[in-house]
Amino acid sequence: MTKPCGDMITSLTYLPEPPALPEGVQLKRALCIDRQRILQFIQTNFGDGWRNEAETTLSSCPSRCVLAVKDEQIIGFACWDATAKGMFGPIGVTEACRGTGVGSALLLRALAYMRDEGYAYAVIGWVTDAAPFYEKLLGAAFIPGGEPRRSVYSQLVKAYW
Repeated sequence: MTKPCGDMITSLTYLPEPPALPEGVQLKRALCIDRQRILQFIQTNFGDGWRNEAETTLSSCPSRCVLAVKDEQIIGFACWDATAKGMFGPIGVTEACRGTGVGSALLLRALAYMRDEGYAYAVIGWVTDAAPFYEKLLGAAFIPGGEPRRSVYSQLVKAYW
């Protein structure tokens, strides 16, 4: 059986309370002055595609990117309105910090910003392995017909599916 792959949707009306952050971790809205530092972190840890999406979110003011920072080092990020309006993602946390609540806190902070900007729902783009995370935390569900070849991602120059 193949794993589901596609866009998910979640309501922003009632978001759960974020988990407590590990000692010394702060969430910060990204500033353009840190652009190269942020993009280098994403490039190194997550690759070209996510770097390109995040770069778009750093061009708005205020940015549409939230960072998790510990000891003046980026340990995670979450973006929205990167590939299309109303879409959440990408999101990433360093391997060492996974399972600590940092990813959940980043997600919920970003979704709260989206809600504050007037969005009622968020589309979580091109979800594969993280589907149980979004289902459990948000009650998110796959969108019928939301697989990459039928979504906004069908406009990519090169198909990755």
